[in-house]
Amino acid sequence: MRMKSCSPTSRADVYAGRMRKLVVAAMIAGFATIALGQSDKKTAPASGAAALPADIDPQSYSRLPLIKRDDLDESGKNIYDAVAAPNKTAPATGPVAVSLYSPKVAEAMRLLNDYLRFGGVLGRRNTEVAILVAAREFDQVYEWSGHEQAALTNGVDQSVINVIRNGRDVTGLSEKDSVIIRCGRELLRDHKLGSDLYAKAVELFGKQGMVEMAAVMGDYAMAAIMLSAADQHLPPDRKVFPLPPTR
Repeated sequence: MRMKSCSPTSRADVYAGRMRKLVVAAMIAGFATIALGQSDKKTAPASGAAALPADIDPQSYSRLPLIKRDDLDESGKNIYDAVAAPNKTAPATGPVAVSLYSPKVAEAMRLLNDYLRFGGVLGRRNTEVAILVAAREFDQVYEWSGHEQAALTNGVDQSVINVIRNGRDVTGLSEKDSVIIRCGRELLRDHKLGSDLYAKAVELFGKQGMVEMAAVMGDYAMAAIMLSAADQHLPPDRKVFPLPPTR
């Protein structure tokens, strides 16, 4: 049987239909590629950033997910509001974020920390030196990164910070810096304080100053332990002040 030949118009229609199908297929493939690329961009870590361990929450950067105010009882909500002031929202990372899982602990830590940092007899500069000693002895990078800049801002020379960071001898430092560093190392490494060093600390800072110096170190030792227990990581926007692996 002889087949009927297509007219020029019908051949053009067939050709156009095939082209439309090819264009649609190419567009679908292109959109799929773009979507895949966007998905990769969302999930890929930033350049140079280490992948977080599997048990680390992507918002809190610790093992503890962000605690929500509404999840707390009335007493907890009041404490949340107090420690979150004036920002109204508690920080997502750090000692406050961790301690809010036990609001009474968060409240006590805040009261103690506020007094020691801003009202204690040591003064801001000497307090920051004591904080750095505690952070270094516990190898607590999050804590250190929060206080190296604070130390610089409050007049601690970079050379003093480097002595603490690298576990160097205190020769050449001021008497006050030397005594704070030595006291911290003895207390946190040897768990005791020699009589001569104790006497020198009292001579330089008074009995109240000596007690508050030890309290500062104890306060930040507690925070360091809590941060380490929660495996607190630095968020990407936090400036890193690295610590060497060994002292």
